[in-house]
Amino acid sequence: MPSRRSQEQLTELLDPATTVLLTVECQQGVVGPDSALPELAAAARSSGALANVARLVAAAHERGVQVMHAVAESRPDGRGGNRNARLFRAAARLPVQQHTGSTAVRIAPPIEVADEDLVVRRLHGLSPLAGTDVDPLLRNLGCRVLVVTGVSANIAVPNAVFDAVNLGYTAVVPADAIAGVPADYTPAMVRNTLALVATVTTTDAVLGSWKRPRGRAAGQGAATPA
Repeated sequence: MPSRRSQEQLTELLDPATTVLLTVECQQGVVGPDSALPELAAAARSSGALANVARLVAAAHERGVQVMHAVAESRPDGRGGNRNARLFRAAARLPVQQHTGSTAVRIAPPIEVADEDLVVRRLHGLSPLAGTDVDPLLRNLGCRVLVVTGVSANIAVPNAVFDAVNLGYTAVVPADAIAGVPADYTPAMVRNTLALVATVTTTDAVLGSWKRPRGRAAGQGAATPA
């Protein structure tokens, strides 16, 4: 558990007015039962990461924190998509394709999408931010802190964190709300890489921050012990 001081610091950091919660590729064709990547889907579910993303999204809706869903998809003809890495070429041969408008690119349960959520779809690249609408949307929303969740800890999540930091945002990563393969890769990535550039925390700590009153003003008027 975080110390009282670190929890207070996290509460100050995660101001609902300037924080956005980003889910990365939490779509049915990636983490759902019919995933194109069954090993990754199993890791996201068995680790509790997908359930924790859903908890964070629900709390964000309740607390008034903007939620943004980053979805990776492709046209049926592949037009405009990358072919310059082995990953892209392998993905094109998978039995489940992330085609625009298909069930595969819908946000996967148990995550609930609210009317006020923003869904940003990309047809290219590895990053949810680079070359997409995410950055201008974040700036228009007055975002200063980006909470990054989802999959995978191998590629898209670190890309999102690096790009967020390069663009001037403070990145926060609830380590139990991301997943990758193999299972032991995720904690190694968090410990050796993401912890150097992001505030690493837990789902419970973020939830606690959004429940706690913020700042000194919250304690004004309280009785002083004799």
